[in-house]
Amino acid sequence: MDEVDIEVVADTELDDPVLIEGLPGVGHVGKLVAEHLIEEGDGTLVRRVFSEAFPPQVTVDEGGVAALADATFHAITTEGRDLLVLTGDHQAADNRGHYRLTNAFLDVAEDVGVSEVYALGGVPTGELVEDHAVVGAVANDDRKASLEDVGVEFRSEEPAGGIVGTSGLLVGLGGRRGFDAACLMGETSGYLVDPKSARVVLETLEDLLGFDVDFEALDERADEMEDVVEQMQQMEQGPNPGGDEDLRYIG
Repeated sequence: MDEVDIEVVADTELDDPVLIEGLPGVGHVGKLVAEHLIEEGDGTLVRRVFSEAFPPQVTVDEGGVAALADATFHAITTEGRDLLVLTGDHQAADNRGHYRLTNAFLDVAEDVGVSEVYALGGVPTGELVEDHAVVGAVANDDRKASLEDVGVEFRSEEPAGGIVGTSGLLVGLGGRRGFDAACLMGETSGYLVDPKSARVVLETLEDLLGFDVDFEALDERADEMEDVVEQMQQMEQGPNPGGDEDLRYIG
């Protein structure tokens, strides 16, 4: 296999398409958005990307069939801009692989006529978040105004340490290659999968690109995570022999 191997699964013609990337990362925020869009938008698989940069493993489905690690592109037609959604279960295992894969992702985007790129992710707060803000970064300063109009915040030197992985490189390399590239990051604790943060990022995309999507499945996942968080908090507090009186004291 070549270092990067792009498989054309289906031809596609999209109207003024936008690339939306959601690979695993902090809180799985971007991946949740991408998977939800593909599911709700009946996305059509159009490209698979295989690479030696991915971990050396396969996934095995319910029928025992193994599949090599890859990243996938799905085409989605909406009432707004058409979407090319990139997702997968892995990012590259090393620095060189990140650069090679990101350039390959941009090659696919260029091939189908994409000029605008949105990388999605989470920005860790280190604590549970109730009201999730969306923090942005752009390849071109001219892009900030339109994002601020839909509530995206730009904070000095945040996230601390910059944006690592594919999301950061899509902005950096994408900007150098002439793409109008931005990264949208939902605030999240950084400890758990965060469907609530994903919803806020998805709502921002709706406002930017003019499409509508049903949130029911994402909201159900958020409710499930709330139950998990509540159970974790109860375990941390430990047994409470004092009853309600002690609860009021603790709270």
